[in-house]
Amino acid sequence: MIVIFVEEVSERLVYVFDFIFNDRKIAYRITNDPIYYEVLEGFKFNYSNKNFETGLQISPSEVLFSEEIIEYQLDKTLFYQEYCLSFNNIVDPIASIFFILTRYEEYLIEKRDIHERFEASNSIQTRFNWLEQCICDRWCEDLISYMEKEYQKVIPSIEIPITFRPTFDIDNVRAYEWKEGIRSWIGSIKDRWKKNHTSIQMRADVTQGKLKDPYNTFEEILALKNLKIEPIVFWLIGDFAKYDRNVSSLDTRHITLIQDIASNIQVGLHPSYKSNFSTFYLEKEVDRLREILEQDVLLSRQHYLKLILPFTYRNLQQYNIKEDYSMGYASHVGFRAGTARPFLFFDLPKNSISNIKVHSFCYMDVTFLDYLNYSISDSKKKVEELFQEVSTYGGEFIPLWHNESISNFGRWKGWKELYDYTIDLHTNS
Repeated sequence: MIVIFVEEVSERLVYVFDFIFNDRKIAYRITNDPIYYEVLEGFKFNYSNKNFETGLQISPSEVLFSEEIIEYQLDKTLFYQEYCLSFNNIVDPIASIFFILTRYEEYLIEKRDIHERFEASNSIQTRFNWLEQCICDRWCEDLISYMEKEYQKVIPSIEIPITFRPTFDIDNVRAYEWKEGIRSWIGSIKDRWKKNHTSIQMRADVTQGKLKDPYNTFEEILALKNLKIEPIVFWLIGDFAKYDRNVSSLDTRHITLIQDIASNIQVGLHPSYKSNFSTFYLEKEVDRLREILEQDVLLSRQHYLKLILPFTYRNLQQYNIKEDYSMGYASHVGFRAGTARPFLFFDLPKNSISNIKVHSFCYMDVTFLDYLNYSISDSKKKVEELFQEVSTYGGEFIPLWHNESISNFGRWKGWKELYDYTIDLHTNS
């Protein structure tokens, strides 16, 4: 049992210490009783400015004891063996964990990209080269190692395992098939205008039934179960719009496909781009998928990764979504919340722990191709580095793919090699 003395117990404090200790099965207790703390023997530390004759002391910043969202002067400072954040010149690894895990900075920095997303380039993790590290877990381990060194004893704990969970966003269920009428006509005109002879021929072969639609890669996704891997697919079923361009969810062929997939693997909602502007659309899409699946919709990932804190998570909770997989960046790989472990979202403006569980993905296929302009070879190296980071510190290794990106068709020609490489990293580990 680790006993922690504080002068004030707060929601923020409990939240961060649960994150540090619970998954490692390390028992801990928080006390604000100085007499009890002073006579206690064993593992203990003083997280306050009050002085005791025994026990370790870490002088806290005000981050975990304030109920406000305050802008601090942030610097990179060594705590024990890891650099962490200092807040107004106070080195505080515990507050550092809270700051990154809760995405504190996203409430302070107003700049957003064209899709109103917080940009990785503005993150403190990018500034200090921490984005590709499970930095919150590194700080947890550093704190525990510091205590073990000072007490010359090992703190009993368990190693956090790694879980592999490939995920797929179904933005466009078919390239050519099921797109009759004006959509097929417009697609044909675009192919001819761009002189895309490959697409012209493929469209003809698919519509005539000579070839399978290239985006129909669902057998490949389902085949993961043969490797004892449990994938999740997130389905876009919003009404057609500029950024929401899937086949109509009223198409009976589309409905049957969703039901067939859901009978084998988990299906979650891919809330439409426009659902971020109106909960009317979110409610409509949740109800629509519930009717198709004939069961509650519990999982989600935002289309275009439009994660706006705290409103996205508040909206999802309103419609009984229990777990979300949007925590990551479109433009960068890495760990937006500084961890690969699932965690409950902390609503900073309300200063309370929510009941929605957050899962972080570590890379997206589009990131390598469109944002970083990596080769497949360079992408493999980066994926291996991310996999090793999660293997070391535990949690979920979650890649984000799309059904079309494993097709080896069009602009994705050759990229299934990276997908296969990712699967092999898990199966050979």
